[in-house]
Amino acid sequence: MSFGAFIENGPENWQIFQQVDGWARIELSGKYVEFNDTDKNLHVYVRVVNESSSDSVVPWMPARMLDGKKWFCEMNVPTGGPYRLESCLKPEDIRIEQAYRGDMIHHFGVGDLFVIAGQSNSAGYGKDSIYDPPELGIHVLKNNGHWDLASHPLNDTTDTVHPINMEGINPGHSPYLHFAKLLKRELGYPIGLLQASLGGSNLSQWNPEEDGSLYFNMLEIINAAGGKVKGILWYQGCSDVLLELCDTYLDRFKAFVQHLRSDLNDSKLPVFTVQLNRFVADPVPWANTDRGWATIRNAQRLATKEIAGVYVVPTLNITLSDNIHNNAAGNLVIGERLTKSVLSHLYGKNYHADAPDIVDARAYNETKLVLTFSNVKGSLYAFDLPPEKLPITVEDSKGELDMEDYTIVGNKIIIELKRSLEKEAIVHGCHEINPTMTPPIDSEGHLPMLSFSNVRVIFGEKSKA
Repeated sequence: MSFGAFIENGPENWQIFQQVDGWARIELSGKYVEFNDTDKNLHVYVRVVNESSSDSVVPWMPARMLDGKKWFCEMNVPTGGPYRLESCLKPEDIRIEQAYRGDMIHHFGVGDLFVIAGQSNSAGYGKDSIYDPPELGIHVLKNNGHWDLASHPLNDTTDTVHPINMEGINPGHSPYLHFAKLLKRELGYPIGLLQASLGGSNLSQWNPEEDGSLYFNMLEIINAAGGKVKGILWYQGCSDVLLELCDTYLDRFKAFVQHLRSDLNDSKLPVFTVQLNRFVADPVPWANTDRGWATIRNAQRLATKEIAGVYVVPTLNITLSDNIHNNAAGNLVIGERLTKSVLSHLYGKNYHADAPDIVDARAYNETKLVLTFSNVKGSLYAFDLPPEKLPITVEDSKGELDMEDYTIVGNKIIIELKRSLEKEAIVHGCHEINPTMTPPIDSEGHLPMLSFSNVRVIFGEKSKA
């Protein structure tokens, strides 16, 4: 015999709702069936309890009773969880503890949602093993359209309802489970992940002014999760290093961000990006020039300066799983760097989150060049490399200039050149497909310098160094 309160529309098991000012507005509805014909004045009640203790979070509240033995309820649920939602069917002459049975929803929570977007290093292609277990309170909206406990691989395409981002091979370890666990421990509430990335995807698939297929798929995923998210986690660019694509990357990325903020009605939606790591194989047709990789990395660096609410973390000292994909240990490092960036920029926490980034390059005299960096905690440190191995390249109209020597003073690298600089000189840093040396770091934060290229040398003004 089937009787009691039935939930037909409402949260899913494992679902995380995006909180707004500490609360989420949750709607649910359903039907009810009497236990017997003598029951009178029946009413559906619902409540929310803490799943770990059964303490009341939202006390029993009456639903609105509708025609046709239907009911509807709205409730404000505070940030936290995992929670259990309970329903019951109560005749007027029975205490609520003895009311008839009702459906339940388990393991749901209220916290913050982050979208995982981009290509293979976002989908996660770390193939080696590392300890990074699932954790209650870190949940994922899977490709099958249902919420679940988050575990690797996050871009599992079993029974997918989104064939547009089905991986061609099985993905593996990614940075984002570790990211979410660190974030949850700091914030004290659940984190939900919305997986939308696809290995090998190019920016045109994410830009609605071009192909846009993955962009619209991402919007569909976000809308299925309630339409509101806390931020975007973006790692993409290897598929755009071709010379016919790289020069327009920054403008096309700006269009992607602008459309996303407009379509989600959030003009300040933050986007946390990852600068491209290295490619260590012999050049291949789609990735065969230093300039293409340098241009994409530089665009990722410039995006943080030209688009408010866009941030970037470095990768050039991250180890690889194969010729282009970060390994599991490297993914843990990226996850931690992203967590610190999100906590710093989104939650106002006191973390050193931004990597050293070149501010300008000034000619002190004809043979002395001063490079100044921002975001340096302590002092820059270049591992005591000899001048010929410092991963900085200076060019002018006569070609590359050799270094005689260099010194580091705080946030400045002072370079002595073997010949005089010509006008229209430029400077690059770790700009090759596979930079030969580890980038300089800041001595206290130990974050590597962001790759940069085509920074023009300023002449005629003395450096403050």
